Amino acid sequence: MAAIEHAILTWIHLVCAAIWVGGSLFIGIVFSPLLKTMTNSIQERMQIMIKVGKRFNKIAVPSLIIMMATGLYNSHLILGKPNILFETSYGQFLIIKIILVIVLIITYAVHVRVIRKDVEEKIMSNQMSEPEIQTLRKKIIILGEITVVLSLAILFFASLLDAGV
Repeated sequence: MAAIEHAILTWIHLVCAAIWVGGSLFIGIVFSPLLKTMTNSIQERMQIMIKVGKRFNKIAVPSLIIMMATGLYNSHLILGKPNILFETSYGQFLIIKIILVIVLIITYAVHVRVIRKDVEEKIMSNQMSEPEIQTLRKKIIILGEITVVLSLAILFFASLLDAGV
């Protein structure tokens, strides 16, 4: 692959990582705490978070998919040589990164499953009790935190791979 092609693929990968990780961090660290100052109603906060989450997912999910595709493409030569994969620190870090990405996908799938369409409709139409919303909110927060931590860990392993460690 020519240097310019590699640079473009890396740039696309980094832009998608910025969207996925940056957006997730923004929602968790900035937006969610700000919502608490805007309304005391957990119902209203959940409704707003659903709207924001749906909007974010329109760009975040394609970014995640593109990031995985560019990552796989960038590592296809290494993945084709099992001895490099298991006998070098680069290969071992790549295996760890791939495992973390798989766990991230599973965590995200669970997150999407927790806020499935029928649950979303109940929240949006105020048909969910306060205790149900509290329980749901705790699950969403935990899944969101796991997603962010996994995303940051994946970025760390990406930096190790880029450094050739």
